[in-house]
Amino acid sequence: MSEKYPEMARMWAPWRMEYIGAPKEPGCFLCRIGEERGKDVDNLVLWRGRKTFLVMNRYPYNGGHVMAVPYRHVASVPELDGEEWGEILEAIRWAEAALTEVMRPQGFNIGVNQGGAAGAGAKDHAHVHVVPRWEGDANFLPVLGSVRVVPQALEKTAAALRAALRKLGAEGVPGEEAAR
Repeated sequence: MSEKYPEMARMWAPWRMEYIGAPKEPGCFLCRIGEERGKDVDNLVLWRGRKTFLVMNRYPYNGGHVMAVPYRHVASVPELDGEEWGEILEAIRWAEAALTEVMRPQGFNIGVNQGGAAGAGAKDHAHVHVVPRWEGDANFLPVLGSVRVVPQALEKTAAALRAALRKLGAEGVPGEEAAR
């Protein structure tokens, strides 16, 4: 309990310290990932469209957390053009279908954290979060009681999601050539 607010329990999210304490790379990491097409497996990219891509979140709110990201560096949703927004919606559909196939969640949180006050880690590159949810999981952001369960390594989850995207018929899945 907080001394100032005794009715409030502490919420711990110790895994976020890796992100908070890590040296920040110069420039925008989402732009870098968007440009590094030859490193999709290392960068946990799941799908690439003409205007957007899907990528696993390295600091997930929950297991399977992915982001739909425009290639173009814009700070807010209203700055996206119609084609970008349409392809982000397509990416969200692919993400939800692949996550359902692989992880069998009971629900999803889909949303935008726009700006630092809203909790955005990438404050200046708009993106949409797709977070699978299960009954009894620990809610949308932090986990109570210092416990967070991400039952599978990100790389293995990414590989399973890429395979599901291929099975579902998505074009633009990195490594498709090798899978055929």
